[in-house]
Amino acid sequence: MARYTGAVCRICRREGQKLFLKGDRCYTRKCSVDRRSYAPGQHGQGRKKVSEYGKQLRTKQHARRYYGVLEGQFHHYFELAQKMPGVKGENLLALLESRLDNVIYRLGYASSRAQARQFVLHGHFTVDGRKVNIPSFLTKIGQVIGVKESSRQNEYIKSIIEANSSRPVPKWLELNRDTLEAKIVSMPDREDIDLPIEETLIVELYSK
Repeated sequence: MARYTGAVCRICRREGQKLFLKGDRCYTRKCSVDRRSYAPGQHGQGRKKVSEYGKQLRTKQHARRYYGVLEGQFHHYFELAQKMPGVKGENLLALLESRLDNVIYRLGYASSRAQARQFVLHGHFTVDGRKVNIPSFLTKIGQVIGVKESSRQNEYIKSIIEANSSRPVPKWLELNRDTLEAKIVSMPDREDIDLPIEETLIVELYSK
């Protein structure tokens, strides 16, 4: 499957804000958004008038890159959100939050979503006791996410979990730090999602 392999800091600069794609580096002075708060490229510092369509497109790109999904995947999630009861935009974000790689990141088992995706691909986590190595796996209420028994002895994974032990866990996840297991207690509400975008713009874009 195609995947962006370039410098991820350019993505943050293009979107004009931190997407926390490089984990701890994003909180230091080395963060490229803090050092160069303009778009990459020779015309990055030029002023451009953005149309309404441009705002909608940038909002969609921001959300897509934040969660690290491809265009086709993102559109698929929107189609699923349309079929769900409730507000389309909030449903879309809830689905993206429910991805296994994002859940792993939210639990503090990885320093970034990219790292979480890699850990899942390598089979370090289980869902209801069964190994799942699909980052896009959509978790459901009541399911239990755990660290595979053999992976608990992995020194690198242990150091990552310990380093992120103070990170707050959203209320829709119930984490037991002793057993390294977490339960999905509810679908994430909009107030639980720290993504600073207007999701209604995404709905407007796809509704054209």
